[in-house]
Amino acid sequence: MVEAEGARKPARERILDTAAELFYREGIRAVGIDTIIARSGVAKMSLYRNFASKDDLVCAYLERNMVQHAAWWDRVTARHPGDPRAQMKALFTALGHWIDHPKFQGCPFTTAAAELRDPANPARAMALAHKRMVRDRLHALAAAAGADDPDRLCAQLQLLMEGAYAAGRALDLGPGNEAVASAAAALIDGACGEGVG
Repeated sequence: MVEAEGARKPARERILDTAAELFYREGIRAVGIDTIIARSGVAKMSLYRNFASKDDLVCAYLERNMVQHAAWWDRVTARHPGDPRAQMKALFTALGHWIDHPKFQGCPFTTAAAELRDPANPARAMALAHKRMVRDRLHALAAAAGADDPDRLCAQLQLLMEGAYAAGRALDLGPGNEAVASAAAALIDGACGEGVG
């Protein structure tokens, strides 16, 4: 009995796991604190001891997603050390597979930015900061790959990425959403010159 109790996740993690699942699947504004409390099995006081407000909980959810996204990016690019062109292509191949996953519901940062319109909302600021970080990382890869215009390639790739997030569940883009990877490869090869990668 003591061992099972010790293995139980702390209240903060249970709250965050529940909120993350609900926010991603149903939307941030659609999910209330009472629903999160009921589904996570914690007391209201416990929730407010860990998160001062729903905004704080949303920020924690986005922060966790930022860490997970950065880890995903690093895992994918690590498969092609020293080859930024192949790294960019690999990101879009992996993205195609992710949007093909049955649990895929779009980009949590795009959704947060669309739902939380108040510029003063800290979660909106985090979502937009994440988009800038993705742009910076794409730009660094485009420059390292020798793109003739890294700004343009970066903008094109980020637009393709956002389009893939939006269309991933609505359109049949082929097995593993291969159209995402092939569109990215065409942009990358066009900007960096034909070649291996």
